Parts: sequence; C-alpha cells; structure tokens
Amino acid sequence: MEISQSWSKISPQLHSSHSLEISQGERGHLLAVEMNDIKGAAETKIEIRGLNKVSDKGDSILKSVRVDIPRGVIMGIIGPSGSGKSTILRALNRLWEPPKNTVFLDGTDICDLDVLCLRRKVGMLFQLPVLFEGMVVKLNLILVVVHKDKSTVADNIRYGPKLKGKKLSDNEVYKLLTLADLDSSFFNKSGGELSVGQAQRVALARTLANEPEVLLLDEPTSALDPISTQNIEDVLVKLKKDQMMTIVIASHSIKQIQRIADIVCLLVDGEIVEFIKPDQLSEAKHPMALRFLQLSS
Repeated sequence: MEISQSWSKISPQLHSSHSLEISQGERGHLLAVEMNDIKGAAETKIEIRGLNKVSDKGDSILKSVRVDIPRGVIMGIIGPSGSGKSTILRALNRLWEPPKNTVFLDGTDICDLDVLCLRRKVGMLFQLPVLFEGMVVKLNLILVVVHKDKSTVADNIRYGPKLKGKKLSDNEVYKLLTLADLDSSFFNKSGGELSVGQAQRVALARTLANEPEVLLLDEPTSALDPISTQNIEDVLVKLKKDQMMTIVIASHSIKQIQRIADIVCLLVDGEIVEFIKPDQLSEAKHPMALRFLQLSS
C-alpha cells in the first residue's frame, strides 16, 4: 500500500516535490513547506527521521515518525488522546531520550548536544503553568523548593538566564512581560496572585527569557478561558511573525489549530497519517482522523 501526496494539492504556497509513502509497513513522512510570504520558512529547523518509541509493556507509542519542520512556521499536531502527540514534543527537547540519529536541530543530532543547551534553544510550555513559589536550586535537572520565600514574577522570568550567570535588567524583564502580553504591574506579583491564564503567560515569558529558537506547546490553553486563550494565541502568532520562531503545538482544539497553524499533522496510533492545511481539515481522508475531526467539530 502506498500513499502519495503532492504539496501542490494542499496549497499553491505549501508544496514540495516530496511525497508521503508507506513502504513495507512503515510510513515515511516528509514535510517540506515553501511559504513564499514568510521569508526563510523553507529552511528546515527540525528533522525527525524514523522516530520510534515502545512502552515498558512493549506497545508501540510512536511508529517510524518522519517529518521536516521548517523554520518560522506554526505546525499543529492533532489526534485522539493517546496517539503520541505529547511523546513527539517531549522527544524534541529530550524529556525522553530519543535514539541517536532520529531527531536533528539545524542538522545536528540533538543527542550530541548538551541537554541544558538544547532546552534553552527548544523551550516547552505545558498544559498547566508551574511557577516557583520559593527559592529554587538545580539538582540533577530537577527544580527543588528549598524554602518558602515568595518568588515574584520577575524572579521567575530571570531564573533561566541566571543559570547561565546572566542577570536580566528590569527593562529586559519588562520587555519579556510585554512580549507575553502582560503589563509592568505584574513585575512584583507572586505566583499566588495570578489567574491560570496570567500564570501561563508568565511561564511563556520565562521560557522566552532563554531566547529559544523553537517553542513546543502541549495543550497550552486547554485550562484557560476564551480571552486568555486568545491572548496566548496572539502571542504565538506574533513570535512567528516578528522572530521567525518555529512553533510546534499539540492540541485537541480543532478551532485553535485552524486559527493559528500554517500546517497540521494528523496523528493516529503513533503514526502521522496526513499533513493538511488548517482550512482543509474537513477533507482528511484517513478514517480515524476523519472521525476524530467530526466528533471534535
């Protein structure tokens, strides 16, 4: 069985000579997107080459995932719960250790990079924000609260650069707050004074303080109200537009992906079954993907 899909059928602006094929039971997926209206977007930022993961019980979680993610685009990953969306994201900054020669950043195997250096370049935002309420120390890559002095929003934002021996000025913190759609009044607030939506934006500002080149988001707005969700989405689009940041977002929200993504990959049972433009999601061909989309609309 073979699948062959030309990107010219997806969009005049999203096309490639590459195709999607199934060979000997393994799906090969190559995303090569040319976006004439976004400078430099055709440059590949992340390459995934035959990424597999098996659970402790021997069940396949990811099955030979293969994709190129261009610089300066927002790629959405959607699919049913348990399909492997979070597992892909966590491989990209080594929250689990992928096999060598399966994930590359700017052509370099991420397994050859220092893990802290990688995580500064490839930042991640989770479903629920975690802000530091006390002084924190680094121990074996785990953040440990050592006493209960309240940390401010500014302390949280300064944390990552501080690990590198750099202290952000107040003006630099204010700029990061602005970038995350927060005003200067949040500077001295503690985490306990923030709503979930505000805390998520502080967590985003803290991630951006490390000057990442790639931003991974795992259901970042699922716990937020519509206004907070829109604020986060606006920030993501601005980061892509102004900084050419590469953004990969896993979401159950079809509408969210349609609002902000440039391209969508549909994941079913650990396999990428389709790449498609957001406004063409209703035209998905894979039966499980189509059923998921119908039930989610």
